[in-house]
Amino acid sequence: MIFDADLAPDPYIVILVGAGVLIALVAWLPLALRRLPLSLPIICVALGAAIFSFPQVPLTPLPLRYPEITERFTEFVVIIALMGAGLKIDRPFHIRRWAVTWRLLAIAMPLSILAISLLGAWAGLPWTAAILLAASLAPTDPVLAADVQVGPPRSGAEDEVRFGLTSEAGLNDGLAFPFVHLAIALSLASASGGPWLVEWLTYNVMWEIGAGVIGGWIVGKLFGWLTFHIPGETRLARTGDGLIAISATFVSYGLTEMIHCYGFLAVFVTALTFRHAHRDHEFQRDMHDLTEQVERLAMMVLLLLFGGALVTGLLAPLRWTDVLLAAAILLLVRPLAGLVSLVRFKASMPEKLTLAFFGIRGVGSLYYLAYGFNHAPFAGAERLWAIVGLIVLFSILLHGLTVTPIMRKLDRREGRDPDALEREGVPPPGLTGPAT
Repeated sequence: MIFDADLAPDPYIVILVGAGVLIALVAWLPLALRRLPLSLPIICVALGAAIFSFPQVPLTPLPLRYPEITERFTEFVVIIALMGAGLKIDRPFHIRRWAVTWRLLAIAMPLSILAISLLGAWAGLPWTAAILLAASLAPTDPVLAADVQVGPPRSGAEDEVRFGLTSEAGLNDGLAFPFVHLAIALSLASASGGPWLVEWLTYNVMWEIGAGVIGGWIVGKLFGWLTFHIPGETRLARTGDGLIAISATFVSYGLTEMIHCYGFLAVFVTALTFRHAHRDHEFQRDMHDLTEQVERLAMMVLLLLFGGALVTGLLAPLRWTDVLLAAAILLLVRPLAGLVSLVRFKASMPEKLTLAFFGIRGVGSLYYLAYGFNHAPFAGAERLWAIVGLIVLFSILLHGLTVTPIMRKLDRREGRDPDALEREGVPPPGLTGPAT
């Protein structure tokens, strides 16, 4: 029988079928992986690597080929994750009650940036590239770290470890961005010879952090009033539509970026303020659930492309020193910096070890690197992408395979039932659901 070319499936129809399968996997896999030492990100990367290994797939999803798309897509995934992270934090904002957060931000993160910069220089990277690498890899990722974050609003799944990692992932972008801009300023200054220090301190540090916090708080207050406190029947909470959270995300990020401050920081502050507007309202759960669904779908698409990049040459420029560098960053830098930051902190040693170990690197690192390359010239761009890609891959595997047994064991040791929420009908937290 001769195959009729007219009967070949329309590419549009093929895309629809693929999208349907993808959405089904997004909905089903968290349940299937609930008790397994496996994570949804691992499955996504493996699927992407398998799909792009076929010669019939013409796309080569290397980030250097699509720099603008890489920056914007990773940016989108991160801001959605930040809104979801802020909405699900039950603990009211307080200087003392957030002590673990300040320790991880003020001690662990600067130590990580310093150590990674020194290791990058040891590996032969120029200082500007080493600083960019450090700024990209120091923050805990708000997307992939969802595996060890708190549960949905008012679910009760908010111990010190989950709270610390959630709040750190939400706020550390505001500290990472100044160092990304430091690398950009040094790169541009090396070419032009112009001054950079005063502008970096006053604009990139003081203004962009301060305006990001204030701008995010204003937007959060506005959406909180419109949603829960506006008089009459027109308050947004009556719609029951969680899309309000997506609206708040876009408005907060867009408006604060317009005044040139850190939109990532603003979105998380907006989410915290929005949650505080009516902490116990059931609509908070509606907003969180929809935000998490959008985040999960976008994350899965991104990781499919990341898996494709891995098999189409992303790691080709690696040197043996880069492999040692990646291992040191994941196994030494973050754990040691985390433990130093938690000295004399009132927590058990297993809790401190868990907080220090799960400094997950992921989508945020990809964004910062893409942003840096799109705003200044850096030597060895392909090698930097290979290093960050390897570290993200290592983090997905290392933390994805260990999160279920470690978190369940920690829960039991601290007197918590890891299966209690499941019996109460509470869906698994994060993107993979093993850490209930």
